[in-house]
Amino acid sequence: MTTMAKMTNQMVLAELKDVNTLHAAYATDKHTRTGEDRITPRDLRQWLARLRLLEGVPFAYFVPDSELLPPESIRFFYLDRNWTDALIQGALSVGTLNSADRAQLETLYGDIRRELDEEERDVRMPGGEKVQRGAAGTVTGFLLRSRAVSGWPAMHVRAYARDVVEDEEIVPESHPDRIKILRLERLAPAVLFVLFDGIPQLVHLEEPRQGIQFGVNLNPIGNTGTFSASVEVRDRNTSAEVPNRPEMPIAFRPGSPGVLNLRATCTTFNNNPNTHTGPTVDGAEFALEMIRFPYRQVFGAIDDHPEIGEVFNPTIGYKLADFKKTFVGNIK
Repeated sequence: MTTMAKMTNQMVLAELKDVNTLHAAYATDKHTRTGEDRITPRDLRQWLARLRLLEGVPFAYFVPDSELLPPESIRFFYLDRNWTDALIQGALSVGTLNSADRAQLETLYGDIRRELDEEERDVRMPGGEKVQRGAAGTVTGFLLRSRAVSGWPAMHVRAYARDVVEDEEIVPESHPDRIKILRLERLAPAVLFVLFDGIPQLVHLEEPRQGIQFGVNLNPIGNTGTFSASVEVRDRNTSAEVPNRPEMPIAFRPGSPGVLNLRATCTTFNNNPNTHTGPTVDGAEFALEMIRFPYRQVFGAIDDHPEIGEVFNPTIGYKLADFKKTFVGNIK
């Protein structure tokens, strides 16, 4: 028999683990929606689930330098489950005072993780959705920094495991081809953070559909950094777009960017024979030409193989003289 003098910390922990495994974990709470027994109290369970979804984690841990997420960019990523498991274990260790507490807690990690696998899917639960079961899998996501985030705070985000959904079809998150969104949050006015419960093949970012809106197509004018505005021609008799989708220029008030010159724009509509408007343009005809459906940006598998020049255009950020001037100034 081993005497206490020869017992090490590891041996003590091993003995305590053996004792704890003889006692089944007892329930302290019930699942909010199913009523099933849970060993983790509800408030703690919900807090840990949100922590696993990185709520409260400083943004600098995601993007240590702003150059990693420049304006008008998106970054897709995988979430390391080992890192989040260590995060949860570290949070739980705050409540341990001695070796017996640590040994008891270690035997419960498996049960706690299984409860958190389901609880994190309930953090963002759309109405009417079923409770999703099973062990948590791979978590992916993206960070988007764009004016589109601040321009459309209620932007729709959808992810699909397979590209089998029609353009106008919206399927629930419990659909087998739809990937559940675990977290969807604006971290800043122009930064959107999203976590997916799986690996999507297709991701849709779409303007909200709550209302009807007018809009124009912006066409760059050479390399001047300016744009011209136009709309696609629609026939007032059929409400359909004209074949070959010709465009009409849109006029703005001088010195007032973004403010339409209604008189000049209506004249343009009347002078285009494809619109069949005239001699005046009423409100319904004007709306028919100007209305724009929500824009959708699609990220997914690329079937074509573009040339390198189409996706990568190298530029010189510093000339040698500017480079020397910048660094000499910083040294001084």
